[in-house]
Amino acid sequence: MEFSAREIADLLQGVCEGDPDIRVSQLAKIEEATKGTMTFLANPAYTNHIYSTEASIVLVKDDFQPEKPIQGTLIRVKDPYGALARLLELYKKSNPEKTGLSKLAFISPRAQIAENTYIGEFAYVGDGVVLGKNVRVYPHTYIGDNVHIGDDTTLYSGVRIYENSRLGARCTIHSNAVIGADGFGFAPQTDNNYKKVAQIGNVIIEDNVEIGAGTTIDRATLGSTIIRSGVKLDNLIQIGHNVVIGENTVMAAQCGVAGSSKIGKNCMIGGQVGISGHLTIGNDVKIAAQTGVSSSIEDGQIIMGSPAMEASQYKKSFVYFRNFEKLVKRIDELEQVIKKLKSY
Repeated sequence: MEFSAREIADLLQGVCEGDPDIRVSQLAKIEEATKGTMTFLANPAYTNHIYSTEASIVLVKDDFQPEKPIQGTLIRVKDPYGALARLLELYKKSNPEKTGLSKLAFISPRAQIAENTYIGEFAYVGDGVVLGKNVRVYPHTYIGDNVHIGDDTTLYSGVRIYENSRLGARCTIHSNAVIGADGFGFAPQTDNNYKKVAQIGNVIIEDNVEIGAGTTIDRATLGSTIIRSGVKLDNLIQIGHNVVIGENTVMAAQCGVAGSSKIGKNCMIGGQVGISGHLTIGNDVKIAAQTGVSSSIEDGQIIMGSPAMEASQYKKSFVYFRNFEKLVKRIDELEQVIKKLKSY
């Protein structure tokens, strides 16, 4: 589909500067854009590309002041990145959606399937499953007994949802995520063996949650592992049994959260962060990548390092970490001097 600069500006409530009738049919990165495409400038680090890009239309911030001539048409908006996100969402919705129930899928006669649901080839839908309206279940997905899934939720190929899990509306679960596998519960025995502790809880995922590919969320031992509304989990994350993650918290790839820890709302957690079990992480906490968290954190803190410490303290300490070898050498030299002085 083609759109004119005027149409896009009206849609985004922006201001068109240049040829309002120029048309585009694709989106592209600013350094790779060609004629007939639209791009955006949100990060100042890419400003130099706006003077050489061949894009027909460029989204820019409303206060952007060019230092050289620009060949494309500008659309000035308050938030270029947010405007692009809106366009990408509209573009995605314009693609035809999968519909219907494949004859090659297994759907239990005791499952309840709402209208306009898609279930692809070789998917499995167990007894007592309830699927809301507009649910999308892609091929090779497993949905265990008594799972409830809300309206407009999408499960991509290879997702595994264990029995009794609850998923809200407008969630997206990417390929090979596993929801509701047993928590890591083993009781040590006197003969150095371990006895498995039955995990009889479930997983509750509230509305507007996105879970990345390969991420695993364990069922609770008792009660529920809970992912609150608006949470965004990246790929390859491990969430242990009985963990609770608060509203609108985001977590980057390869993080691990051990059992029974509670994470507050609006937290931002970088990649490869490890959080020990039975901790409480407050609201609005920011945790830098590769941080090792072994104690609870109060609201609003910014932490980094392993073991974790307040970010400004870590940065000061890092000056000494970096020069540790030199400091040790100086101490050794001073000890030798003191030893000689004592010998007199």
